[in-house]
Amino acid sequence: MGKKIEKTNVARLLDKAGIQYRLIPYEFDENDLAAYHVAESLGQNIERVFKTLVLWGDRNGHLVCVIPGNCEVDLKALAKVSGNKKVEMIAMKDLLSTTGYIRGGCSPIGMKKKFPTFVHSTAIDFETIYVSAGVRGLQLEIDPKDLIAYIGGIIAGVASIH
Repeated sequence: MGKKIEKTNVARLLDKAGIQYRLIPYEFDENDLAAYHVAESLGQNIERVFKTLVLWGDRNGHLVCVIPGNCEVDLKALAKVSGNKKVEMIAMKDLLSTTGYIRGGCSPIGMKKKFPTFVHSTAIDFETIYVSAGVRGLQLEIDPKDLIAYIGGIIAGVASIH
């Protein structure tokens, strides 16, 4: 018997919406919160493990980007698609107060406020993808179409492989 997985706020929101998902715990390392470590821990391809990043646009304020773990945000493409002239990552110290989440546990679901969310176009190439379930050490496996519909995500080419 494995230990019981605590339901996160993210899981409760999806339950309420009737959306199917799977919670998958993994060992996280405080010193290595990179998506590569998460993918390795899950035994999954890095292209299916998406990270959630929060940015600030000079015209429209906060926005969220959900991109594959092996990619970086394409700031120019994101600025263009989000109607900003310039976008930049928010300061790490502002993540918790802005979203309600900490680094390594930031989910595109259930943030304090609803921000425009851009999901990299490769997400829909997969039957399921992985995103944070809202805490470190727990991932959510979900159909990307369900995720995008639930968060009101905008599919866009907003990342490049690094």
